[in-house]
Amino acid sequence: MSSAHPEPFGRLADDTPVHRWTLERGGTRVRVLTYGGIVQSVEVPDRVGASADVALGFPDLAGYLACPGPYFGALVGRYANRIAGGRFTLDGRTYELARNNPPNSLHGGDRGFDKHVWDAEPVGPHGVRLSRVSPDGEEGFPGRLAVSATYSLDENGALRIAYEATTDAPTVVSLTNHTYWNLSGAGSGSAAGHELRISASRLTPVDDDLIPTGEFAPVAGTRFDFREPRKVGAGYDHNFVLDGTDAAELHDPGSGRVLTVTTTEPGLQLYTGDHLGDGPFGPGDGVALETQGFPDAPNRPEFPSTVLRPGDGYASETVYGFAVR
Repeated sequence: MSSAHPEPFGRLADDTPVHRWTLERGGTRVRVLTYGGIVQSVEVPDRVGASADVALGFPDLAGYLACPGPYFGALVGRYANRIAGGRFTLDGRTYELARNNPPNSLHGGDRGFDKHVWDAEPVGPHGVRLSRVSPDGEEGFPGRLAVSATYSLDENGALRIAYEATTDAPTVVSLTNHTYWNLSGAGSGSAAGHELRISASRLTPVDDDLIPTGEFAPVAGTRFDFREPRKVGAGYDHNFVLDGTDAAELHDPGSGRVLTVTTTEPGLQLYTGDHLGDGPFGPGDGVALETQGFPDAPNRPEFPSTVLRPGDGYASETVYGFAVR
């Protein structure tokens, strides 16, 4: 029997309908919006079996429209994170992007993937595929990009997000999900006391505008060393260079809930939500663990390439597993 089913979730100002899809399996219930590919909620049990929503979100569409800046739960693209100066050069041609995070471009520009309504179709009994075509020149990016994101639950209740894209002209692509996690439950207060492990022995240091300097700095002996679990704390908005596919683990000692993150991506952005303050959530109320290509990679040939060319396919997968201890 299929658990994937849609229901109306309001309309945009131009009367475009938005739907919410519910997926349920293995003790996990996830709700995904066609607006922005948003993960609205993720309900999982604690160590005594009591379920709570561990993803920061809003109960209605109006909440997301009123607070777009934090990207609550959103599917971010065409390019996750920052591109320096809002421009990059590819094959000798320079492309100008929106500088929506002055002086840089952030998360796809003024109207990135998080602000569009996506087409939706069920995939198997426990999944939904969202898709759209980003036209050539959208937010300054070249190429007509056909993109999809498939959200599904496995038999253990893990949430798998698989991204695919093709282009008709050379372009750059880096997609991610921007869920803020609080394993005590959304709205329960600060997540700074959660214990975090990140499988990364290096990070990419940034300048005052949060743009990578191009270095690969060891985390050993610094506050960025999360190779052994320790409290999340605050003051992080940094890209970690992952040592493998086992990216991170987040643990809430109070509830016993554990979140694991595995990914095909080379980087993980740790953002401790220090600038949250919209709606019911305050600074530190959620932790974002954004799997990604490196920030500003289009301008950094020393970084793993995020270039996509015609005839090639973009494919990325991240799995969020849930457990208790």
